[in-house]
Amino acid sequence: MAFKGIKTKDRHIQNLAGIVDGSRSILYHKEDLIAYDCDGFTIHKHLPKAVVFPKNTEEVAEIVKYCAKHHLPFLARGAGTGLSGGAVPLNSEVVISLVRMKNLISIDLENRRAVVEPGFVNLKLTNSISDKGYYYAPDPSSQYCCTIGGNVAENAGGAHCLKYGVTTNHILGLEVVLPDGEVIELGHNGIPDAPGYDLLGLLTGSEGTLGIVTKITVRILKNPEAKKTVLAYFDRVADGSQAVSDIISAGIVPAALEMMDKTAIEGVEAAAFPVGHPKDIAAVLLIEVDGIAAGIDEQIAQILEVCKNRHVREVREAANEEERARWWANRKTGFGAMGAISPDYLVQDGVIPRSRLPEVLDRIEEISAESGLRIANIFHAGDGNLHPLVLFDARIPGQTEKAIDAGSACLQACADAGGTITGEHGVGIEKREEMRFVFKEEEITAQTNIRQVFNPDNLLNAGKLFPTPGRCGEVKKEMKEALLTQ
Repeated sequence: MAFKGIKTKDRHIQNLAGIVDGSRSILYHKEDLIAYDCDGFTIHKHLPKAVVFPKNTEEVAEIVKYCAKHHLPFLARGAGTGLSGGAVPLNSEVVISLVRMKNLISIDLENRRAVVEPGFVNLKLTNSISDKGYYYAPDPSSQYCCTIGGNVAENAGGAHCLKYGVTTNHILGLEVVLPDGEVIELGHNGIPDAPGYDLLGLLTGSEGTLGIVTKITVRILKNPEAKKTVLAYFDRVADGSQAVSDIISAGIVPAALEMMDKTAIEGVEAAAFPVGHPKDIAAVLLIEVDGIAAGIDEQIAQILEVCKNRHVREVREAANEEERARWWANRKTGFGAMGAISPDYLVQDGVIPRSRLPEVLDRIEEISAESGLRIANIFHAGDGNLHPLVLFDARIPGQTEKAIDAGSACLQACADAGGTITGEHGVGIEKREEMRFVFKEEEITAQTNIRQVFNPDNLLNAGKLFPTPGRCGEVKKEMKEALLTQ
């Protein structure tokens, strides 16, 4: 099995190279591994033992079998766009990169489904079928580069999940390599709700701790007959957030209902896709409706009426598809745009009942004042999925620690309002201890017992998702100390 072309005495690396057919399919030098020491959660970094690039399910299974036999920790990685540290190799793992498994295997328009490999980029699926009148609904902000395999791991959402649901609502089948190397298939002939336990639902959103997905059957949708998009500007955040609740209360379910506050607007207007938002505005809503053409104008009229009742300053309707695309580019690059106004940022992902938006946003403003750090809010307002972005400068002693504390306080505010700590980014390592905000100890134990069934040796992506029993304060302190010594 060993591959002799590898210039290292490490027999495991030589043997892994033999599985993936040579030195071009494995990285093991430190200078190469640095690119894999974190994902989109850049605060926490650890070097992997090696990174291997399998080209098919068989190679993934052989790598996993080898790691299991030799008790080597391992984890799967997609594009590395995750925001909660789910792909950080905490334990010097062998990273199994799935980027070479990037094929669109089949399209079945009659049954409205497609089969892709895990490394297939989200937006490429829609681009591949748009000329046929179809699209793939889940649309996270990173859809231009994130992979569908990663979307499955995190149960990713997106702007249009308000109407169409998150990733789990569009998964019809999975091929999975279990932590012992066994390959199983879930979902029979694209039917996700077969009798028995909902294993598809269990694997989707398990953050790479139960198995490695190697093939995905997804639901595709017919393009809506018509769509309209508007921007609504408010002089008070409270008015904008109350308008969100009023729109839903009126029985209108937009395809998307997004919100940005003044700090977020400052960032997106300073970055790559400015659209001319007023500089003195407190909040903007980006609202999109779609469906049968005959009802679109009526829905827009109802939305405008609601906004007027909440003291909207101005409403703009996209004049054409080009303007609509520019507005969405402005919104979807919002996280990265914070780099235009801050050296560093930490994004959170809490969820709250829509009716509690005004008070929770007020609390986030208080947290900002208490910490001395600016917090930008850019989020999926329609389904109450908040994304407070804590802006800080890691070069200033103590600011990283303050940012972590402020982010945790934002999640506590969400939990206190009857919500939860993540809607689409996952728990990873970032929010492990905050799991205690929403789960009792026995509930966490029940979930770790399920993981134990799939992953009894805890070699697959260990240290993610669940807190260490009885060590909440100690673990959080250790994490901060490690960050501050980097």
